[in-house]
Amino acid sequence: MTADQSFLADCRARLAFDLLANTWNAVVIWALRDGAARPGHLRARIGGISPKVLTETLRRLEFNGLVARRARTGAPPRVDYELTALGRTLLPPIEACGAWAFAHGEEVLAAQEQSEQRAAGGR
Repeated sequence: MTADQSFLADCRARLAFDLLANTWNAVVIWALRDGAARPGHLRARIGGISPKVLTETLRRLEFNGLVARRARTGAPPRVDYELTALGRTLLPPIEACGAWAFAHGEEVLAAQEQSEQRAAGGR
């Protein structure tokens, strides 16, 4: 990426940022890092995600080639999801963001608290 092209609408880096901007995308990708899972198992592993939002997220990830959906026959029929090879390439950047959050999360929370205190004092 050249300096004159940084973060233009059609820039590849912006595409990556857009993919990771949705909180649930990175969370679902991380939850699938150990292998295929059914939606119910994913919801239990993730916590705090509604069935509707999980379905929307899985469809979005599938559309972008990051997750593969497999329908299994049997009684009852079931569906599971797994990361594609492309989806697996996002694991290191997601892990790096998580490490950054672990290392600097307290600083961010302190800054937020200071900002809220300033705003409350200015009223």
